[in-house]
Amino acid sequence: MDDADVTIGPVDLAARVDDALAVQAVAFGLSEDEIVVRRHIVLRHLLNPGARAYGATTASGRLVGFVYGMPNDRTHWWSGVVEPYLRANGTVDWLDDSFVITELHVHPAHQGRGVGRELITTITDQSRLKRSILSAIDTESPARGLYRSLGYVDLARMVHFPSAPRPYAVMGAPLPLPRTQ
Repeated sequence: MDDADVTIGPVDLAARVDDALAVQAVAFGLSEDEIVVRRHIVLRHLLNPGARAYGATTASGRLVGFVYGMPNDRTHWWSGVVEPYLRANGTVDWLDDSFVITELHVHPAHQGRGVGRELITTITDQSRLKRSILSAIDTESPARGLYRSLGYVDLARMVHFPSAPRPYAVMGAPLPLPRTQ
């Protein structure tokens, strides 16, 4: 097994938050200031009931991808931001009985190999909820293509998060996610 081979499994994201944010910084283009802010956010999210995380690690133990999420709670900040957009589109019910993919990132050197697909299907397979929701930058991208291939559809577009320079799309899919590629 070499550095190109990865294993997907549960990860103690609180213990490996800096490793995960290093992956996210490269994959998503975060500044040092954004990393500091996100570190606190990730650690706070992990305290939510039902929060879970999975990682993609190399044989040497290097984290090259991660996903985490939790059952949606309408009192959370994210739900409050997206609710008016979903309500306007008649899809607000997706906020109930949904598992939220909070973050999914794969190091660019490991993208295009099915790592992201395996991370998201593994974490959603552990959910007993009937559907999954997430937000992604509202542009055509490999990430949006992956989500569509897994059955996610646009529930709302041009969603503006405070302090985010680009608009997002909220996407949802019934669970379990399909295994076709």
